[in-house]
Amino acid sequence: MPPVLPPSFDRLDLLWWCALLIQALAIPGTLLPVAPGLTLLPLGALLWCWAAGWAAGWPALALAAVLLLMGWGAEALGLLLGPARLQATRWSYVGAGLGLLVGLLGLLPALPVGGPLLGALAGPLLGASLGELITAPPSLGPPGLGRLRRSLLVGLAVVAGMLVSRLAQLLLALVGVAGFVLLTAGPLAPRFSG
Repeated sequence: MPPVLPPSFDRLDLLWWCALLIQALAIPGTLLPVAPGLTLLPLGALLWCWAAGWAAGWPALALAAVLLLMGWGAEALGLLLGPARLQATRWSYVGAGLGLLVGLLGLLPALPVGGPLLGALAGPLLGASLGELITAPPSLGPPGLGRLRRSLLVGLAVVAGMLVSRLAQLLLALVGVAGFVLLTAGPLAPRFSG
């Protein structure tokens, strides 16, 4: 015997709650570097668009797409501007990516405190610093404390850029979920005839 839903609860309501849940998962997803994050906003909006029809769903889908593009832009700016200002080599970016992978999947997740979050911060810092230290141009002078200091600054710039882009994406996810509720169930939502 199929479950009995309350009389006022129909298929459209169920799909709205599913779409909202998918969109709400974007909020914690923005904090973890390997989680989908903002890509969940258009997926939830697409589910709503499919359930309610194009006429009712397109505003939520358009908002989600714009926020996803803004999130990608924030990530690119956060990762590029800090190290670019320090004229970092491309190997610092490669080192940061490898450091992130090692930090998330390597030994750091086994730590009793911090785990993957600590790995997501320490891995790119160490990777970018090592990448910059090893491949710094000879015009910066002989290897020594000056190069070591500069490579640590590049590593810190990469981590700061990651944190700023994650914060921006978190705010965009919150705006996306609130916008979805307003556009689909709030005062801005189109009214369906029962």
